Amino acid sequence: MEKQQRLVVSIIDFLNQSVTDGTVKADDKESLDIAIQCISEAFGVDPSDSKQMDTLSIKPATLQNIFDVYLKTMSKVGSASPPPAQPAGLSAADKAKAEKFKVTGNSQMTSKQYDDAIASYSEAIAIDSENPIYYSNRAAAYSSKGDHLAAVGDAEQAISVDPTYVKAYHRLGHAQYALSDFKSAADAFERGLEIEPANASLKSALASAKARIVPDTTATSSDAVSPELPQGMGGMADMLRNMGGGAGGAGGMPDLASMMNNPQLMAMAQQLAGSGGLANLMQNPAVANMMNRVQSGNMPSMDELMSDPSLRGLAEQFGGMGR
Repeated sequence: MEKQQRLVVSIIDFLNQSVTDGTVKADDKESLDIAIQCISEAFGVDPSDSKQMDTLSIKPATLQNIFDVYLKTMSKVGSASPPPAQPAGLSAADKAKAEKFKVTGNSQMTSKQYDDAIASYSEAIAIDSENPIYYSNRAAAYSSKGDHLAAVGDAEQAISVDPTYVKAYHRLGHAQYALSDFKSAADAFERGLEIEPANASLKSALASAKARIVPDTTATSSDAVSPELPQGMGGMADMLRNMGGGAGGAGGMPDLASMMNNPQLMAMAQQLAGSGGLANLMQNPAVANMMNRVQSGNMPSMDELMSDPSLRGLAEQFGGMGR
């Protein structure tokens, strides 16, 4: 889900920027705001949560920049184009010619002439499109000049030509790492290690990628975990239930006077407050809502509390209720 959320944040940034720079008329801002709200809710992204937005942001890259790089890459190599057709049985002379272009490309890489190196590797590929080394080397050249999307395409092509060529997995992982796609980078490194388990370079790269993966902390309401309660609170639920129905208690709930005069309840409340558990407990949205109702004089009944899954689960932690 994190990868999709990162894309959503990039789209939101793009839409907001489109209004700021005048790409979209100010009259259309309301429509964009509605669109942002809809996609944010659908993917669990909160534009007002600066911490979440910073975590999911791909800055300094932008969606527009990435798309521009993709278009340039398409125009250069044609991602959907098949490898150039070659006559059956490549001659030794042609193979030697392709190797010469590769050597030239390697020399240009050493001199940091990345565009020239890309051109040389492309010449080698045009002659021998079944050699994964040429694609892998061109991927390295693209990465060296910062064109990591093109590098991903060439690394995947190298793997397609020869799935056992380990260096291609390293090129692929490096490019994806540079694009901040750490999960895909880790996957590429792991695939390479399946072929060559003792490869120290892949092991190191995998550890670095895993260290950058941000856990997906998005949880649905059904996955929400109630705060842990301090020891000794197990009997409070039964006690509250037994107190229900007393005079003055609305809907079967105990009134405030009977609660305050119950020494066992007061001792438990003091223990809860002293341990810091009260603050944690009030962070539970269901408990906070119940307390708001109590303060407004709208005391919920015990049956009503037990019909709320969140409160019923919380009550079970207190001990005995809802079982």
